[in-house]
Amino acid sequence: MKSNPTTHWIALISLALVWGSSFILIKKGVEGFTALQMGTLRIGISMLFLLPVALYYFPRVPRNRIGHLVIAGFIGNLIPALLFATAETKVDSGLAGILNASTPLFAFLIGIAFFGILFRWYRLGGVLLGLGGTILLVLYGSPHFSFENSRYAVLIIGATICYGISVNFIKRYLQEIHPLAISGVSLFFVGVLSWAYLFTTDFTARIAESALSRESLFYISILALFSTSLASILFFWLTQKTDALFASTVTYMIPVVAIGWGILAGETVSLIHFLGMTLILSGVYLSSARGERFIQRLSRIFLH
Repeated sequence: MKSNPTTHWIALISLALVWGSSFILIKKGVEGFTALQMGTLRIGISMLFLLPVALYYFPRVPRNRIGHLVIAGFIGNLIPALLFATAETKVDSGLAGILNASTPLFAFLIGIAFFGILFRWYRLGGVLLGLGGTILLVLYGSPHFSFENSRYAVLIIGATICYGISVNFIKRYLQEIHPLAISGVSLFFVGVLSWAYLFTTDFTARIAESALSRESLFYISILALFSTSLASILFFWLTQKTDALFASTVTYMIPVVAIGWGILAGETVSLIHFLGMTLILSGVYLSSARGERFIQRLSRIFLH
């Protein structure tokens, strides 16, 4: 059955609510574990949630697509999870959510460079506008600005670049693969690797000896179930049913949710945050199909 635009928007809003809440959960997760432990626990627990899905779909996936699923697991799940966990040891969750909004800009740039997306000048303007907002937040988004904090903010940009590669990669190479198969099988490979790493660390001792670590494990489990496992299935479905740029515009709404959680957690939100967010989201809009229609309407107004 063919899905309709209303269904696409419901999926987009649901993703925004889930993923917008993920940054505060990451912040809670790194309180009881190291960043690498937190990131790999997120992926490892997600793999366990989706293990029945992986076992069911693995025999049904074409052999020539297994390598693509492994790559998708790394660039779309494991690497961003580690980068976000490391970044949020120094960066507020609200700022992390705002910086995450640069994902569509990188999806567009990478799509042009490597995946044949049609170039338009107004889209370049949108990208430059959004990147300006991103640079502003990287340099001055922390309430206690330092170049060390800026370095950690850059890790979030690295994660959004990974997401930009991932949405284009899925659209190009995994278009015909069921979203459940993409999520389950890709997470299986990186999940096994994550557990192999975790058992070389002291994460079990932390859980046994520290109430804080057990509380962090609870938050990481919620993050793994909803933000990584279930949301990734919905995102892959949305990418297949629409396009990479539309799917990545979930980041329009994510910063609002992330800032809301940040305020509730007592984090500082300044004028710089709102200015950077406005620049990024304006750039995302201008780079999108809706931005194209807006430019066309303006052209008709001023040229007639």
